[in-house]
Amino acid sequence: MKQIELLIEKFELVPHPEGGYFKETYRSEGEVSPESLPKEYQGSRNYATSIYFLLTSDTYSAFHKIKQDEIWHFYSGSPLMLYVISEEGELSEHCIGNDFEKGQIPQFVVPGNHWFAAKTINPDDYSFVGCTVSPGFDFKDFVLPERKQLLEKFPEHATIIKSFTRL
Repeated sequence: MKQIELLIEKFELVPHPEGGYFKETYRSEGEVSPESLPKEYQGSRNYATSIYFLLTSDTYSAFHKIKQDEIWHFYSGSPLMLYVISEEGELSEHCIGNDFEKGQIPQFVVPGNHWFAAKTINPDDYSFVGCTVSPGFDFKDFVLPERKQLLEKFPEHATIIKSFTRL
């Protein structure tokens, strides 16, 4: 699709380990010191980071989690469905888009330490969004689990876990 190629080229997007494409667009100069962060963090973190993120109907964002809250912002294309599983095993679904009469929302916050995955809803389409993380994102905080790990933890969600994991 021409629009997907245009977005990848225009915004210099590269493949993301969870699926889709991304480019970091902001990383604050200021940092939070290790002493001011919870114990599970190693080292300092920037105050905030932000990325462009592109999904297509040919792929998905696999279940993963980070320690921080992550704010999703809808820009263009198909709405996307975001699946979130809390550490207690509660599954929720959130449609991020701009058709407010259909209940879509333009922004959603995934709480830190929640597992989440996403897909483009419309066939043969794309979802162009942004993600903001605070304290700032660091790959040290990123967990991309194997399917088996999530199935053992949340067997009641086997169908959705199998749909949004690759290993």
